[in-house]
Amino acid sequence: MNMSSVVIIRVLKLSLVCMILLALDTVEAQQKLTMGFYKTTCPTAEQIVRDTVTKAVTANPGMAAGIIRLYFHDCFVRGCDASLLLKTIPGNEVESEQDAGANAGTLRGFEIIDQAKARIEAACPKTVSCADILAFAARDSTNVVGGFSYAVPSGRRDGRVSNISEVDLPGPSFNLNALKRAFATRGMSVGDLVALSAAHSIGRADCRFAASRLYLFNGNGTDPSLDPKYAALMKKKCPKDKLSGVTELDIVTPNRLDNQYYRNVNQHQVLFSSDQSLLDSTMTARMVSNYANNPIAWRKDFAAAMVRLGSVKVLTGTKGEIRKKCGAIN
Repeated sequence: MNMSSVVIIRVLKLSLVCMILLALDTVEAQQKLTMGFYKTTCPTAEQIVRDTVTKAVTANPGMAAGIIRLYFHDCFVRGCDASLLLKTIPGNEVESEQDAGANAGTLRGFEIIDQAKARIEAACPKTVSCADILAFAARDSTNVVGGFSYAVPSGRRDGRVSNISEVDLPGPSFNLNALKRAFATRGMSVGDLVALSAAHSIGRADCRFAASRLYLFNGNGTDPSLDPKYAALMKKKCPKDKLSGVTELDIVTPNRLDNQYYRNVNQHQVLFSSDQSLLDSTMTARMVSNYANNPIAWRKDFAAAMVRLGSVKVLTGTKGEIRKKCGAIN
């Protein structure tokens, strides 16, 4: 065998190795979430989360809204990788997602996720990701305050980056087109948008977010699209000189995740203009009316949308890491 033949063989071997590595990387990138991912490695994982969340939310139903909001705000930035749970490192010039204007001082439920994580680490060290724990916790919060549940595929891994500059979340003043764009860029449909909007049937909002519709519409008026009786009630809950307070998003069933939200939208009794905008197109208005009259259909679609949300830009396989503590990278 001459030298040129040896060189050719070595090149072919190197090319084959590169092709194998590329194929493995492609499989890695395409790895999907699966049901029962921890069945053998940590069979008690989901039960631990369920017990922790049920106890906390039963004691304080408002925490369900907090946990579902954590899940939403995490998945909408960098995907569902628990980047929202990372705290800003003192002295680090890059602040975490927690410190963004849309999140700062308004997020709740971190301690519940941390409690579940600590219990799981004691049972199955370095096995269950914070991203999966958050997905399980959102499902279990839904069950406590909504009375229905759904299966959550898992296998997510935790990201190592949380950057305040990347936070780009739908806001309470978004119009319908802006909401559609925000969901579409995450691979979510208009149907997902309408179904998930009912998360605003629980929880509370800072009164400062009500000012634009109660006192500053067109400069110094009240938004005429608000039901007058509802507007008067909101002004009592959020006086113009005391906008530092909070109010329930749904004044009818504030601690129940249900389809009352859609009745509120139809009756123009919602605080955020983003919620009221669901009536601005024939298609979304029809969805609102359908959910207002059909709670079973809404529950089914809400559950499916929560699962799709949990699949946004996930890290799987060897991507990312399994954090020991949810607030810091390993």
